[in-house]
Amino acid sequence: MRIVADTNAALSGLLWQGPPRQIIDHARAGAVTLHSSLTLLAELAEVIGRGKFAQRIQRAGVSALALIEDYQRLAVLLEPEPLATPVSRDPDDDHVLACALAAHADLIVSGDRDLLVLDRFQDIRILTAAQALAVLGA
Repeated sequence: MRIVADTNAALSGLLWQGPPRQIIDHARAGAVTLHSSLTLLAELAEVIGRGKFAQRIQRAGVSALALIEDYQRLAVLLEPEPLATPVSRDPDDDHVLACALAAHADLIVSGDRDLLVLDRFQDIRILTAAQALAVLGA
């Protein structure tokens, strides 16, 4: 199964336990394939570098750079074409949609209401990590 995780889902999976981490663990085990882009990785690097995450990263005993590099090794990187017309009410989320389209993704995993409200983009379902795990378990 091909999955694109938006930045909040990837960040949650890298820093905390719970459904987003389980999605990443499925990717590490080869049960799913994560897809990303340089744009999404840059956004992840910017967000993970914020001061509010420093203590959590320190407690994990890793660096922000190590987390980004780990995620980059785990994901198939793509160069998606921009969408022809805006789809999401948050223009930044259109890149997640474009990446999913380029990846021929089965799912987009997100905690972002601006994406979740869409429910699906073309034939790609947009689910929370917990919902995605239920699909994977089915």
